[in-house]
Amino acid sequence: MTELTPARTRVAPSPTGDPHVGTAFMALFDKAWAAKTGGSFVLRIEDTDQNRLVEGSEQQIHDTLAWLGLSPDEGPLEGGEFGPYRQSERLETYRPFVERLIADGHAYYCWCSPERLAELRKEQDATKAARTGYDRLCLGKTREERAKLPGFTETPVVRMLVPDDAPLTFTDIIRGEVKAPFPDDQVILKADGFPTYHMAVVVDDHLMGITTVVRGEEWISSTPKHLLLYRWLGFPEPQYAHMPLLRNTDRSKISKRRNPAARLMWFREQGYLPEAVRNFLQLLGYPPADDDSEVATFEEFVENFSWDKVNTTGPVFDVKKLDWLNGHYIRALGADELTERIVAFHVERGDWDSVIDIDVLRRAVPLVSERMTLLGDALPKLGFLFADRVEVEEAARASLPGNAAEVLDAGIDVLETMPFDAASIQAGLREKLVDGLGIKPKFAFGPLRVGLTGAKVSPPLFESMEILGREETLTRLRALRETL
Repeated sequence: MTELTPARTRVAPSPTGDPHVGTAFMALFDKAWAAKTGGSFVLRIEDTDQNRLVEGSEQQIHDTLAWLGLSPDEGPLEGGEFGPYRQSERLETYRPFVERLIADGHAYYCWCSPERLAELRKEQDATKAARTGYDRLCLGKTREERAKLPGFTETPVVRMLVPDDAPLTFTDIIRGEVKAPFPDDQVILKADGFPTYHMAVVVDDHLMGITTVVRGEEWISSTPKHLLLYRWLGFPEPQYAHMPLLRNTDRSKISKRRNPAARLMWFREQGYLPEAVRNFLQLLGYPPADDDSEVATFEEFVENFSWDKVNTTGPVFDVKKLDWLNGHYIRALGADELTERIVAFHVERGDWDSVIDIDVLRRAVPLVSERMTLLGDALPKLGFLFADRVEVEEAARASLPGNAAEVLDAGIDVLETMPFDAASIQAGLREKLVDGLGIKPKFAFGPLRVGLTGAKVSPPLFESMEILGREETLTRLRALRETL
């Protein structure tokens, strides 16, 4: 087997709101490739667009990646020898490279006002121009020369001068040879002195030693610009891995406006387990060899990782598959850990009821785990265990058979004296009601269930009685009997 060269990968989200699920999707593959090769995974915060920053968003990025087990090896919180890891703290880094591009004739100042550029775009759209983009009105002009023409603004931007022989094809480690459209003269330094994404990403990736750039396929069209910048600045080019876009069931691109599941925080708020979400993202990246290998740990994912397995067709974000995975992971947890996760979920959500006895909950969660999809499913199913008295639902009362009083009397009679563990309770009630009264189990135990829980459907009856104890069980059954 060929020894792999340690890779340096990065995920570089912008803190402009709730983190997008695509950030975790990229981070998963970044971290897997770094782990596979014995390299490093870097988190860089791209916060140069100061107008769109949202307070608290960066912390959410850190928190959600940590929750998913995808924390970086280097980043704003972790530190590292290639910092700082926030672009806003690196502003002095970019200007010398921009100046070099201007001096070498690869970039130029542009004084065109936003109004002129908007009018230019409108005109190009109306005439269906063969080549759109900036028309190079400022190219080769001094500030004084440009000021004599319409649409002038005092503070210029800097644009790259794209040559006619710009590289339009490149090799992608997922897709092979890829062809991209011809780029326009991209702004690389804004009027406020901040670099644009295109300039900053190339400089930062180089200075941070990034060897593999993992990003969404929407950036394919920008790759020629980046390749030009790499070549002009004399930087070695990284490998590119353009991942498929996550899509809704109607094949549209997943977005936070149209799909709540596009928000990374949504999964935590809904009660999904982080290991299930991570496994789900693994499956979106590439299908397993067979159904038996759909459930896989991150370590197993890394062991079998290969870029040629990535599915280039945009995977459909089917939450039903995630629900199935989450149920599987819930059932794999022991009672102690599942209880801890349930409590932590409700505490974080702010609806934990302090009257709930955690020891009782720990004994009860195995009764409902088989029917749980989300962490929030447990307490509604087990609420009767923590109530001072149960309210009998109308549908449950209507379901009581005509001989419900007789059944309750017989059940109370046998439960008063027998050993009070689930096996003994089941044996005693079966002997008394099914064998003794000749009633089918469905009808024999129905009134007891309604009396105990107030509902027609509940967790296993005999185990619930054992958890509630003899005294509380009899109190509830007698309360229902008195109403009949």
